[in-house]
This record gives sequence, structure tokens and C-alpha cells, in this order.
Amino acid sequence: QVQLLESGGGLVQSGGSLRLSCAASGRTSIYTMAWFRQAPGLEREIVATIMTVGISTYIDYTDSVKGRFTISRDNAKNTAYLQMDSLKPEDTAVYYCAARRRYDRYYKSKTNYDYWGQGTQVTVSA
Repeated sequence: QVQLLESGGGLVQSGGSLRLSCAASGRTSIYTMAWFRQAPGLEREIVATIMTVGISTYIDYTDSVKGRFTISRDNAKNTAYLQMDSLKPEDTAVYYCAARRRYDRYYKSKTNYDYWGQGTQVTVSA
């Protein structure tokens, strides 16, 4: 079993930065880690994905955060990060860390993830 523990959310002004962390515990191999977010009344959407297989890494972002957010992973610590810069009020949401034991093209769907964190609130004021 794998548990994901998130940290780093909070309140920030527009244009500011936050860094989210997601520490994975457990003995299952995790190949894909991602960050999703869910704003009130909206569907949970994928924000950023990092797939690591051996020395190869694949990273993808949703269009609205490209150039502003950076996902990374420290394999030694089994921890993923989401550096969020130039934050906008529309980035306000609960951010969830997710992980899956596979690496394939189906990473964009939230139904294909095996493990979820508890969520951390990110609020960006205008």
C-alpha cells in the first residue's frame, strides 16, 4: 500500500509563488506522479504529470499552467514537487497529489490513478 502526504498549500497574492510537496510511503513501485486540482463546482483536472522509468523522464502540463508551474521528483526521497510561480486567482483550488503503478498514455484521466493524497488548499488573492 502507498500513502501520499501533501504539504505546502496556503494563501498567496496574485503573482506570488508556492511550492507543493508530495511524499510517497510504501514499497510499491510508483512510475507516474501527478498533481490534480479541483475548484468549487468544477471537475477535478490534471495540472502536471511526471513519469519516471529508469533514467527516462516524461513531463506534461495542462496548457493553463505551462511556463508558470514546474513539476519535479526526487526519486531518492520518493517525493514529487510542484513549484507554482506567477500564480493567478484562477489557480485557486484544492490540489491533490496522485500516483499510479503504470506508465502509459492514459495518465491524464483521474480514474487511472491508484493512490491519492488528502488535498491541500491553494488560494490566490487578486
